[in-house]
Amino acid sequence: MTPLDTLRAYEPGQWTRPENCASQTPLPIDEGDRVGVVLFNLGGPSTLDEVEPFLYRLLMDPRLFDLPVGGRMRRWLAKSVAYLRGGTLRERYELIGGASPVPRRAQEQATVLQSHLDARYGDPAGVKFRVYSAMRYGRPFMEEAAADMEADGVDEVVLVPSYPQYSTGTTGSALAYWKALGARGERPSWPTTVVPEYAANPKYVQALSERIDEALQRFPRHVREEVALVFSAHGAVFGTQGPGKAPYCCHVHSTVEQVMQHRGRDRPFRTAFQSLIGPSHWLTPSTPDTIAALADQGQRAVLVVPVSFVTDHVNIRYDLDVDVRETAEAHGVDYFEVTAGLNTHPLFIEALGEATLAQLDVPTDANQPRHRGDGHTRAYPLRPFHQLPWHTVTRDGPCPTCGRQRGARRWTRPDRPAQPETSTDRPASPPDERSSPAAESRSKEDS
Repeated sequence: MTPLDTLRAYEPGQWTRPENCASQTPLPIDEGDRVGVVLFNLGGPSTLDEVEPFLYRLLMDPRLFDLPVGGRMRRWLAKSVAYLRGGTLRERYELIGGASPVPRRAQEQATVLQSHLDARYGDPAGVKFRVYSAMRYGRPFMEEAAADMEADGVDEVVLVPSYPQYSTGTTGSALAYWKALGARGERPSWPTTVVPEYAANPKYVQALSERIDEALQRFPRHVREEVALVFSAHGAVFGTQGPGKAPYCCHVHSTVEQVMQHRGRDRPFRTAFQSLIGPSHWLTPSTPDTIAALADQGQRAVLVVPVSFVTDHVNIRYDLDVDVRETAEAHGVDYFEVTAGLNTHPLFIEALGEATLAQLDVPTDANQPRHRGDGHTRAYPLRPFHQLPWHTVTRDGPCPTCGRQRGARRWTRPDRPAQPETSTDRPASPPDERSSPAAESRSKEDS
């Protein structure tokens, strides 16, 4: 399906929720079945020659960029912008190794996840797993993954995003594209289930925390206790957030809250967003503005934590590690680091495995073989996604960005009933104030 075909088939409001694209209930699996796991990602150019085609496909996606033009006009605009921006983007890729690290890292994740699923769950249940890396805007495309699954004789399919937090422009776009391929007869039809998000999975949270600990070791010993954390998430259009819309900002804040709870709120932190190109109003505060504000308040040591990218990425290795670093240094930040991508961190692979198995009704109890793993293996049983209750977004309740009360799904208390969306959502105080221990102290004194 070409980008123009995708644009012509797009209808606002169509296939905007995961449940509209695939079931969220577990699939029954029989002994001897072969389960295909589609690990989908944004993708990236594997060579410098692929930069412009990649950028063109990205700009043609109406779920990522809702522009007031369509058809051939949008095609012309996307090609023009891809040409104009392509040179700059090629230079950035040259600085980080000559290509996007996403395709290679994503394939490594797929390979390691397949081995993990087979060894931990497949062998005891008599089930085979096959994990396929599938990209939305680059190779291997989702059509290629579907063709490989058909050739491999897959019986059932689990769709697993490489985006822990659900966003219309990332997970939503990939699921809608997968649905459209089926509707057009461009891929086979399988019994399919989907994992919409795992933003508060304890192993994903612990993996992020361990990356923080690793990065803190790069700071001189005498400043480590002074380091402030800036959690940086990829951008999303502000108008797509809020009650009844995509919960991306709520999921991001849920992840940050769980990480800081895991760490005992050991240092000050902020949450920020990286804006993308285009005239849209992106989520705020921006990462550069947040670091500049910290520097103006006298903060001299900052660690940036990419919270929504799970592989090394140009948005990390260049935008944060080069561009934002220059901003930090210009504002007087003396010590600046960026955490490594999760890539194949063992705990992150286990989180993906848990998200997959929770959506399958396998011939044996999936919880039994989990004792060999790392982390929180015995702290919670695996339950289907739709049975998990929700976290409040932060410990004080509402999302600091949109004011909604309900955050990411809660893995650790599956027996707790889910709380319905309320009509009393209220704006919360800015994350700057809520994240500071000093602000917490002032709040206690005020009460």
